[in-house]
Amino acid sequence: MFNDLTKLGKYLGQAARLMVGLPDYDTYAAHMKATHPDRPVMSYEEFFRERQEARYGGGTGRCC
Repeated sequence: MFNDLTKLGKYLGQAARLMVGLPDYDTYAAHMKATHPDRPVMSYEEFFRERQEARYGGGTGRCC
């Protein structure tokens, strides 16, 4: 039962992050290790910063 609750919690957390535009780091890391083993995997902080800049256009100095 606890295993099912853990899976449900992880799924709901991932769904909530995707709804606000934050991709899942664990999914990214698994993809990189499986598909691109020769390329380095970003740390969580690097991943978060890169995704934030991609979404909001970091460095432009404007909001719109």
